[in-house]
Amino acid sequence: MLILVVNCGSSSAKYQLFNIKYKKSVAKGVIERIGEKGSRCKSHYHAIGMIKDRLLSKKKGILRSIDQIKGIGHRVVHGGEEFKEAVIINDKVTRSIERFSELAPLHNPPALEGIKACGKFFPGIPEVAVFDTAFHQSMPQRAYIYGLPFNFYKKHKVRRYGFHGTSHRFVSAEAAKKLRKPLQRLKLITVHLGNGCSMAAVIDGKSIDTTMGFTPLEGLLMGTRSGDLDPAIVKFLTEKEKVNINKIDEILNKKSGLLGISGASNDMRDILTLVKKGNKRAILAFEIFVYRIKKYIGAYAAAMGGLDAVIFTGGIGENVPGIKETLSRELRPIFGKKAKFLTIPTNEELLIAHDTYNLIKH
Repeated sequence: MLILVVNCGSSSAKYQLFNIKYKKSVAKGVIERIGEKGSRCKSHYHAIGMIKDRLLSKKKGILRSIDQIKGIGHRVVHGGEEFKEAVIINDKVTRSIERFSELAPLHNPPALEGIKACGKFFPGIPEVAVFDTAFHQSMPQRAYIYGLPFNFYKKHKVRRYGFHGTSHRFVSAEAAKKLRKPLQRLKLITVHLGNGCSMAAVIDGKSIDTTMGFTPLEGLLMGTRSGDLDPAIVKFLTEKEKVNINKIDEILNKKSGLLGISGASNDMRDILTLVKKGNKRAILAFEIFVYRIKKYIGAYAAAMGGLDAVIFTGGIGENVPGIKETLSRELRPIFGKKAKFLTIPTNEELLIAHDTYNLIKH
């Protein structure tokens, strides 16, 4: 059975076609610079049409007919409190995704456009939405309610949602296989490190806390995002720098993190090259990056009342082993030999394909 997975970002559309029986990707690609000046692709609707053409191409296409595809899974960033698991897409679901666009204005609208386009270019094929936020809906209120007047939560749903849920869920299940223990008997900390970074505390396969919050800005130091900071800094900087709140928001999301501290790059590969050359600001950026991970590991181990394993994944987590080795060495005196430090490649697309298959087969 073939399942198509589509991930529409703010200016890109990634896709993978899976043979779900063999858990194998048989085709994949990405269309970038959507809607940008000079681009051949003017919209995400247009991008879905290009994906169909690629899959059916006489030269390099993998399909004879679109009917070979039995389901289409979509990555959707924000499902609010409504979606705790993947769902088959219908009119009610699309209206909800549109409503949650105010919480994820860069991600939900292109996902919605991709969903609607698939309905046109792949008619009759069931579509499934898999939400980044769904995995973290198991968090208790004490973990997701902010210390604000409670009315802001009741009126506007201002709370911590968490993201990267499919990645945290995938590597948790894979860790259980590696450790040869039931997932329902493990206390895990999953560490997703890429340009965006987040961690989750996972007990019995359920997220009980995570570092990202109302938006992906909270938590760890990231490529261009600041992570945790005192909210009073926002007012202070608007007055001192004589800029508006939109400019501060841009700085916190796009000009901070590794880029802001190093002054050189948001790419960890560049940071490590500069570290080897003795660049002091790059060294500081790397040290802060690792220190925040270490601090959250301690906090989450305390919150869970123990720890079986720490799992590193994502572009940085999988390819910069020095981070895991450093933290393992520094934390070993605290946790002893019982706690394992593992690297497990994430595969969010495969998880989306499985969720899609499991829903549509019934």
